[in-house]
Amino acid sequence: MSTPTHDVAIIGGGIVGLATAYNLTQRDPDLKVTILEKEAQLAHHQTGHNSGVLHSGIYYKPGSLKAINCRAGKAAMQAFCDEHDIPYKLCGKVIVATHERELPKMQDIYERGQANGVSCELISAERCKEIEPHAASIGAIHVPEAGIVDYKQVCEKMAELMRDAGHGVRTSAKVTAVRRVGDESVVETTGGEVNAKLVVNCAGLQCDRVTKMTGVKPAAQIVPFRGEYFDLKPEAEHLCKTLIYPVPDPAFPFLGVHFTSMIHGGVECGPNAVLALGRECYGKFQVHFPDLFESLTYGGFLKMAAKHWKMGLGEMWRSYSKKAFVKALQRLMPEIEAKHLTPCPSGIRAQAVTADGGLVDDFLIDEAAGVVNVNNAPSPAATASLNIGKLIAEKLETRLG
Repeated sequence: MSTPTHDVAIIGGGIVGLATAYNLTQRDPDLKVTILEKEAQLAHHQTGHNSGVLHSGIYYKPGSLKAINCRAGKAAMQAFCDEHDIPYKLCGKVIVATHERELPKMQDIYERGQANGVSCELISAERCKEIEPHAASIGAIHVPEAGIVDYKQVCEKMAELMRDAGHGVRTSAKVTAVRRVGDESVVETTGGEVNAKLVVNCAGLQCDRVTKMTGVKPAAQIVPFRGEYFDLKPEAEHLCKTLIYPVPDPAFPFLGVHFTSMIHGGVECGPNAVLALGRECYGKFQVHFPDLFESLTYGGFLKMAAKHWKMGLGEMWRSYSKKAFVKALQRLMPEIEAKHLTPCPSGIRAQAVTADGGLVDDFLIDEAAGVVNVNNAPSPAATASLNIGKLIAEKLETRLG
């Protein structure tokens, strides 16, 4: 007996995969869509370790996929949360300059925000103190529309809507092969085969490997970076009221250590960014040797490391020295001490790196026969997910007829 045919099989049950499924089924309720997630639960990796920030889109180059999708995606995310009674809070954010050399970069970020339509303003150190009394600054950008939400809760609601509408949400279904047979793809998983007219690869940390399964050479390889965080102990939570970020280094696609108020209470601070010893190795000393070997022998990683070695050493030092981590936090908040911090779970970022050592900073969505591969979806992918899903659904619409 033949396997039932689906219109679309989506590989990856994180927020981008679920948002794509949601968009497809909203546009055409008659489509038969199934999600394939290798873990026993959805949103287990990048989405589940997300700090929950609703990004405004202030950092991104005007006209880039990040800028366009972040702005539209944030509005769509807030509308989705309103419709389904998911709590979120527009708590606001300050991006603080702590040294005069950062002022030109801060001005550039402000101008990007203006170009992207972000509600933001340059404020004095005195005004920053009114918003965040314990933050250090010589000037800042205030972004009142930035917010916080629980993205796992968003994913659970999307999955619930999918199941209620009769679509498939399969967990413990690791994809092992993808074969194109005529006008369909056969997706082999540890939970059985799925036949589908079209396949969407939203596999996150494994996206380049799945891309290869579809017969396409990815434009970049995923190099995993582990971000380590601390929680502020309850007696120190008053030190941060909203979101406090530094002025980032424009040459590096990480925003630096920062303070994040959480939607369910508490304050998280971090992350640093160090090479993970495996694509899913969250522990500092957890190693997956095949993954590590792949990263260390990839020419693109070696070129990137040679270019950014000084910053990389600093990140590694902060990983092994709590004192150094605290010192980095004290640039933003001088009152912070080691006694205020307690470790919390790490996250891993799937960073696409090109063969010449370039860090892919924008979303990367590639199309081929029968497949759409999302080959890079870094922050603000969670914020932008509903619009990324809409973009993918539009790409598939003409193929589905």
